[in-house]
Amino acid sequence: MSLRQVLMALGDPLVEVQAAPRGLEADVLDVVILDPDDAPDVRPGDLALVVGARGRAALPLVRAAGAGGAAAVAVKVDAPAPVLRQAATDAGVALLAVRPEVRWEHLEALARGVVHNARLTADAGAGEASGDLFGLAQTIASLTGGIVTIEDTASRVLAYSRSSDEVDELRRLSILGRQGPEPYLKMLREWGVYQRLRAGEEVVRIDEHPELGIRRRLAVGVHAGAQPLGAIWVQEGATPLTGQAERALLGAARVTALHLVQRREPAVAFREDLLAALLDGRTDAGSIAEQIGADPDRPAAVVVFALRGQEHADRTEHELRRAEMTSLISVHAAAYRRTALVSQRSGRTYALLPDLPPKAPLLALTREIVVAAGRHTGLRVQAAVGCTVPTVDEVMVSREEADRVLDAMARDLDADVATLADVRSRVLVGETLALLAGHPRVRDPRLAGLDPELARSLLVYLDEFGDVRTAAARLHVHPNTLRYRVRRAAEVGGFDLGDPLFRLFAQLQLRLP
Repeated sequence: MSLRQVLMALGDPLVEVQAAPRGLEADVLDVVILDPDDAPDVRPGDLALVVGARGRAALPLVRAAGAGGAAAVAVKVDAPAPVLRQAATDAGVALLAVRPEVRWEHLEALARGVVHNARLTADAGAGEASGDLFGLAQTIASLTGGIVTIEDTASRVLAYSRSSDEVDELRRLSILGRQGPEPYLKMLREWGVYQRLRAGEEVVRIDEHPELGIRRRLAVGVHAGAQPLGAIWVQEGATPLTGQAERALLGAARVTALHLVQRREPAVAFREDLLAALLDGRTDAGSIAEQIGADPDRPAAVVVFALRGQEHADRTEHELRRAEMTSLISVHAAAYRRTALVSQRSGRTYALLPDLPPKAPLLALTREIVVAAGRHTGLRVQAAVGCTVPTVDEVMVSREEADRVLDAMARDLDADVATLADVRSRVLVGETLALLAGHPRVRDPRLAGLDPELARSLLVYLDEFGDVRTAAARLHVHPNTLRYRVRRAAEVGGFDLGDPLFRLFAQLQLRLP
């Protein structure tokens, strides 16, 4: 993880960049503590936290961090410190100013969590799909319309969303690592909020308390089976929470549980990688069903999603949008089915939905996800719903069908969500064209010699069964202009439009790119 990514996760109100003589792209590999009473032990890639020395007193440790090749050094400052900035610049190390009220142990835990999660992601080979807790918090904020913090069972903040909206005192103190207002915490205990969060999957509503500077909240417990792992808190900002906030929060809790389990047990495989292994044929469906607790003998289906309209964008920006979309899909899918799996493969995002009930509302669910993903990413999202198969062992049939449908949708962008029944003709024609494209000798040279304008006019004319007025309207030309173009095409090519077999093949060949 680069220093820039760490700062994007932590950022204000915890740290602020004071100097970055080598930029912010250096990799952060570990988080270490520097104490004035100990010999500095710094290695390349370290994020060094200077504990026990402030301002100018930290100068020797800043220089030592630079000499050791640290990616950055963090120092508490009470006021602007140009001497520290100059020392960091001379030493070639980034200088981060830590706010005086921040607790070091809290900042260390957050920073280690960010770096640790990045390492887990890289080791598991699931970087595309898994994301991190801070990215997940941002996704939850988008879905709920609120300001999010993710905490462990000891109420320590593990991650939070970034927001320009006004935050209340409880959130501010929580992020700084200090305890919230005791009268409010006492009320939460008396109302049994913490007990309810530990007990199960219940979204708890907490009313606003202006006298304490506390705004309305929703909270949900995060669990692995019966074991509590933490909680997600959503503060309402200047605008009300969304109508789907509670449902989104339920799905978010299930996805967050996976991240928290991974943080506790690095050996646990990422669920996203389970689906990737299934799609790649590296494992069988029965084994996957056993690992995720799904019934292998119940119906299942695959839905595939793709971003459109960013084919020529910067690759980094495109990957960021895809990761955001995948995180959002994970939340929705988990809210619908606890055993759902989501993974990215070959530029697409796949969702496996096992344990389906009869007449599962897959189309409605998919449309809801597409709308939410489009709104979140600012791009067009298309999705194809594969057939529902009787057992998990047959999910590859559903996946192949979903891919065929999405391929057809990429050629014809009218629909945002479709099944094979919706686009069967497009699928079949598209696959026929793919076969023709692979055999260049299967061409009619009389059509190959037409210029683009004549070829386009002839195709639209044939598509409209020779209805000149309708075809001319589609081409935005006068009917007489179209009649002339059709006659001219026949003259140039030397073909007879009265031949039905010629017309049939012409409609296919003229569709080839």
